[in-house]
Amino acid sequence: MGSEMCIRDRATVMEKFFIVTNTAKDKDLVFTNSIIDYLESKGKTCYTQTREAVNNTDYNYTNADLVPTDTDCVIVLGGDGTLIQAARDLSQLELPLLGINIGTLGFLVDIDKDQAFPAIDCVLGGDYEIDERMMLEGKAYRDGRLIYTNVALNDIVINRSGALRVIDFDIYVNDEYLTSYTADGLIISTPTGSTAYNLSAGGPIAQPNSELIILTPVCPHKINQRSIILDSFDEICVKMSKSRSNQEERVASFDGELHTNLISGDKVIITRAPKKAKIVKTSKLSFFQVLGKKMSVI
Repeated sequence: MGSEMCIRDRATVMEKFFIVTNTAKDKDLVFTNSIIDYLESKGKTCYTQTREAVNNTDYNYTNADLVPTDTDCVIVLGGDGTLIQAARDLSQLELPLLGINIGTLGFLVDIDKDQAFPAIDCVLGGDYEIDERMMLEGKAYRDGRLIYTNVALNDIVINRSGALRVIDFDIYVNDEYLTSYTADGLIISTPTGSTAYNLSAGGPIAQPNSELIILTPVCPHKINQRSIILDSFDEICVKMSKSRSNQEERVASFDGELHTNLISGDKVIITRAPKKAKIVKTSKLSFFQVLGKKMSVI
């Protein structure tokens, strides 16, 4: 079953799985339980985590401390957002993530619900590839003191909050001044995130497993300011200039979920994260085929 959608690359056969479910999209866990039953019928071990175990932590869907150390693969049931959050939650574990789409249209999760069991058969048979995606690490400093740090699979965004006022910031790359922006915000994107907010803001699309960082201003107030593509090993510093309105309404957000407030003089240092997200791929479709399909629908 499902041999037509497998990549012929013999990989490590997986035995122990961990299930992450977006319960807003599978409220009664009917589909989740069907996945568990299917895996167990094949003689595999399946771990899950209750929502209560995640509450009151820094995690969204999964408390990484409670994931068994012998887990071979994490199956993520949801959409792009669920997979992104799971990648961030579990970034230190570097476990392969198999995303199954039970939500809306996405670029990152390319296995639809009706393809779930054929895709699982591919994984059980060792017919899959691991697609490694670089992540970003962001650290916010105030008066030289670290006030916040996190990682992102898609992007780190410096944005305004509150009233509709532009913000000013200076960009340094490897300790050298690059440029200054007056804009609604700034997107620092990975190749994976290039088809997300970066694309909506007019930024370029990059192959998701490439190694680069994209800077895209959001509604810049100079017509000649466009996206800048940097090497993945560059260090980017975004320094908050003095607020024109004397109101400190700026934030740095990570994948559009977690954020920290920023004030004048704060610095956000962005580098490639030490760990990568590992996405399990079972489809024969190339990135360009998926991109063409998604864009024709959008």
